Amino acid sequence: METPYGEGEFVTHTETDVYGPGKVIGIEGAWRRVRFTRFVASVDARNLRAASDAERAEIVAWLAARQQRYGGKW
Repeated sequence: METPYGEGEFVTHTETDVYGPGKVIGIEGAWRRVRFTRFVASVDARNLRAASDAERAEIVAWLAARQQRYGGKW
């Protein structure tokens, strides 16, 4: 079985929108390390879903703004 939500994929939490959309930055077994627009968290992959086009656009714009402002890899 393929591991859902690999590194670099855009996701959002299935139970709350408090986190905002995010990008998977690491995999630890069934857990995904996700950089959300508000913070970074480890979330069980079962509690994630693929980001919609609008959510994807939001996180892409957020990441680009952070990269422009601070440099580095976001």
